Amino acid sequence: PLTPPQLTELGLGSHTPVGLIQNLLEFMHMDLGLPWWGAIVVGTVLARLAVFPVIVKGQREAAKLNNVLPEITKLTNRMNEAKQSGNKYEFARAYSDLNLFQKKHDVNPLRGFLVPLVQAPVFVSFFIALRKMAYLPVPSLQTGGLLWFTDLTAADPFYILPIAVTGTMFFILELGAESGIDNPNLRAMKTVFRIMPLIILPLTINFPTAVFTYWLTSNCFSLGQVALLRHPLVREKFKIPERIKHPESAMPKNDGLIESMKKGWKNAQLAQQLEERERRIKNHLDLAAKGPLRQTFTHNPLQQTPPIAAASAKDKQAGAKARPWKDTIG
Repeated sequence: PLTPPQLTELGLGSHTPVGLIQNLLEFMHMDLGLPWWGAIVVGTVLARLAVFPVIVKGQREAAKLNNVLPEITKLTNRMNEAKQSGNKYEFARAYSDLNLFQKKHDVNPLRGFLVPLVQAPVFVSFFIALRKMAYLPVPSLQTGGLLWFTDLTAADPFYILPIAVTGTMFFILELGAESGIDNPNLRAMKTVFRIMPLIILPLTINFPTAVFTYWLTSNCFSLGQVALLRHPLVREKFKIPERIKHPESAMPKNDGLIESMKKGWKNAQLAQQLEERERRIKNHLDLAAKGPLRQTFTHNPLQQTPPIAAASAKDKQAGAKARPWKDTIG
């Protein structure tokens, strides 16, 4: 029997992240004897297990941040108010207090970006690797599927996989499965998350089923992962703090999506006005430093000044007579 061509013979399987994923899938298919759909599923699970420690750290950081969220919010609001009012001294104090508080409790909101920064390259690499293999196509992929999608290079004829991926994505975003952040106060962000799967569905509905096999496997892993990490014994094992449920009075006021956008636009305008004000003050000071000295006295100091009473009488007699240095008074 003819041996299927290797990926390198087809121009795939380089030493880039995309090529390494293709080589891994080929190894599991050719050397381990897995069907292509099985190789994709196993490869996806291995990749997700590799980044599992990052997910645990993300859950840990999210729990710590949640437990001090009211204090962080108060300090952040105080800093923003000082910035909007142009009070640099109060802004510096608030900024310093916020930094000290974060160091004391070992929290940093920027650490919340750790999970997407690690997950995104893995997802994109798998996506590109499988799409290239399907669009070439790799001949054995055309018979490497199962059930109703035997051809992994073609789109799902019944749209079952795209709908399943959209549904699981909705639950992932709703539960905060990737980051551990399921804060009910982030309503504006949650609204965006709820709309996102519906926007993605028509854009991806005709993707090859090889891509959806990876995507659905990854989503199911995420849902199982969040169920696991919510178990008290597992959280204790991985040293994930218990999340404190704060009373609504201690949390910042919830804004809808439109209201949040309006507030953000208003804050941006205020910030621009403050920047313009500071720029004008700086230009004024620069001109004052480089230009000639301006007279700020009401009389000529080089001339002998008459007594105040005499000067007042003289000014009354002069009436509206202009002083020669009047235009230079600052």
